[in-house]
Amino acid sequence: MLDQNGLKKQKIDTLDLRYHLLLMLLPLLLIALLFWVTSPVGELPWLQWGGVSVIYFMAYSLGYFVHQGRLGRLWQHLEQVLGINEATFELVHLSSQYETEHAFLNALLSKAVAMIDGAEMGSIILVEPGSNKLHFEAAVGLDMTKLQQLNMTLEQSFAYRLTSGRCNRVVVVNDMRKLNAQSGLSPEAQALLLNAATPPIRATLSSPLHIDGKLYAMLNLDSSLVASFSNYDRDLVAILTHEAANAIALYQKSRQIHRLANFDSLTGLTNRKYFEEQALKWQPKNNIESMLVLLDMDNLKKINDSLGHGAGDFALKRLATELKLGFPTPSLVSRFGGDEFVLLCYGSETWLRERLRQVESKLTADKVAVYFSAGIAPFNGNVEQSLRLADNQMYQYKKARKSELK
Repeated sequence: MLDQNGLKKQKIDTLDLRYHLLLMLLPLLLIALLFWVTSPVGELPWLQWGGVSVIYFMAYSLGYFVHQGRLGRLWQHLEQVLGINEATFELVHLSSQYETEHAFLNALLSKAVAMIDGAEMGSIILVEPGSNKLHFEAAVGLDMTKLQQLNMTLEQSFAYRLTSGRCNRVVVVNDMRKLNAQSGLSPEAQALLLNAATPPIRATLSSPLHIDGKLYAMLNLDSSLVASFSNYDRDLVAILTHEAANAIALYQKSRQIHRLANFDSLTGLTNRKYFEEQALKWQPKNNIESMLVLLDMDNLKKINDSLGHGAGDFALKRLATELKLGFPTPSLVSRFGGDEFVLLCYGSETWLRERLRQVESKLTADKVAVYFSAGIAPFNGNVEQSLRLADNQMYQYKKARKSELK
């Protein structure tokens, strides 16, 4: 039959009954033969033979149960290791469902706490590059409000002290009350750290997470019981954090690829491809209109020619920033390319025109003034049709005010 990890769990550690009988009876028969050969003719010492047989049977049974127990523990270890691999594979495989790294780390921590028997709670503490400041990024069973009040550095952590600053191995602390006194933290900070959970933390297992050769974070698993983590747990967490580091690195790379594929590097807005994908998922509302706006800068060439392309890039970023501020989520704001932008939002055309006028008013007050023309069209799910209508209106609007910018 298949176990939960998909393995065919055969009874490779168990012999058939007939083999057990053979292994027990054959030696007993050989012992009886030995007694018969060495005893006087016609006499067999049944009592001695019986005693030897009982001793042999007890020794065989004890050896069998010890062997079975050891194999059972080895199988349990294999199942846990496979569970770790399966969990990290699942996280990586489903990484696209996590919008932020924070959500991904929370999911990873939850799986880690569930996998280690002694763990009741835990946290992932990010290490800020350069300053080595510690930041509690994810927590299970702990009060994040209390943890985020702590102002700690890596040098104040017990993992740093117990590894002589290398942070290169898993460490187990059986009684946190004794160790925190040596941390250099104030008594208030120590109490805050220990009492971030109810009941308080008494034992901790901490493992470093290295990504691309640099210390990225510390994975801490905690318990309310003293000495609740064994060397076996430490070894298991070493495997877990190795896989977790790979999962985090792959997640970061997948998000980077996602961003490169779907976002404009200059303005930070989504690109046309992403906009069109999301527009297909747009949910109309019965009581309010959905409108598509196509917007084009009127004076980008003039800015580039007179002030340089750096000023032109700055103007594009300023326009993108004001559009994001003026039309927050659930509106979609994207750069279509060049000096052309598009947005999809809820509201009437009159309301949109007023909001766009406010955006342009802010931009024209800047040292590098930005002007734009906009066309507005109703959106009913057909992106191309709405774009065509908005483009026609924008062209007429641009034509009407072109003389203003000469």
